[in-house]
Amino acid sequence: MTVFVRGLEVAAGIGVYDHEHGRLQRLVLDVTLELNPAPIEHLADTINYETVADAARAIVAAGHIGLVETFAEKLGMAMLDDPRVRRCTVRIEKPGALGGEAVPGCELVLAR
Repeated sequence: MTVFVRGLEVAAGIGVYDHEHGRLQRLVLDVTLELNPAPIEHLADTINYETVADAARAIVAAGHIGLVETFAEKLGMAMLDDPRVRRCTVRIEKPGALGGEAVPGCELVLAR
């Protein structure tokens, strides 16, 4: 079973440059969770989408982060805290970081 959240937007204090401190920037998150095979009959049998959103918001609330890669790692590790998750892919885009229409970001894959 695969559970995913695509296009989750958060406003985060993120960046290594002086002009990036003290302001929020838009991040767009895609998270894919591959779960261990198991019967799924109820919400408690799977990963609630809100779990992903809440984890991302908690990272934002914890304060400024220098790198998008660090944000991705924190989110991926939070998802692997659930033993049902066997593989997690976190993709983060940082629109506007380069100006124009180019969208930089990173993708991280963690597995057990």
